[in-house]
Amino acid sequence: MENKQERSADTKETHTVELLKECSTGCQMAQKSVKQVRSFVTDEKLSELMEAYGEKHSGLEREVAAMLGSYGSREEEPPKMAEIGAWMSVEMGMMMHPNNEEAAKKMMDGCNMGIQSVSEYVNRYPDAEEKAHDLAKRIIKVEEDFMEEMKAFV
Repeated sequence: MENKQERSADTKETHTVELLKECSTGCQMAQKSVKQVRSFVTDEKLSELMEAYGEKHSGLEREVAAMLGSYGSREEEPPKMAEIGAWMSVEMGMMMHPNNEEAAKKMMDGCNMGIQSVSEYVNRYPDAEEKAHDLAKRIIKVEEDFMEEMKAFV
């Protein structure tokens, strides 16, 4: 009986750590994208909004890092190919259409990817701790709210 309980506890912890690592990656990618796109933005209100959401992602990332630490794990850098792909997509789009509308569209695209990715991991790891699920759902909500606010600039 103990072996089954131990395996269950190990699975729960493993699922929790994997979910948190994906949350961390999402928050890091969001912050990098916001910083990159903001350099093209000329509308002060859009720039301030992007800064505010960048700060929200930073705060969430700190929460994720603390939670990972409580499991004896730590954040990892996002996969290089994902970073390069995201960077190239933003740079190419912004070079072709260097305007606030395109910046808002790029942010909406990023939000959509974040929502999909974190939601996938929430569903993939149903046995993760409830507090990790709650944090992931908060990240998804921030992405949804950010996307909604970007609509005014498209």
